[in-house]
Amino acid sequence: MIYSNDHRPSHVHVIGSEAVFKFSCPRGPVTLWKNFGFNFAEVNSIQRWLVRILASLCEGWEEIHGDT
Repeated sequence: MIYSNDHRPSHVHVIGSEAVFKFSCPRGPVTLWKNFGFNFAEVNSIQRWLVRILASLCEGWEEIHGDT
């Protein structure tokens, strides 16, 4: 989830438990910023998935916030 009223740096909230990952566009890295309940394996899996969709994350952030 990228919130429209959120702040920089560019980041995404992963809901389930909750984790926040920062990302640098357009090539990364995707870095865990905060984690509230995901275990190590889940964090690694989520991070790999976010790396695969980084271009979409960057587009979404730019659409909502104007730049990365």
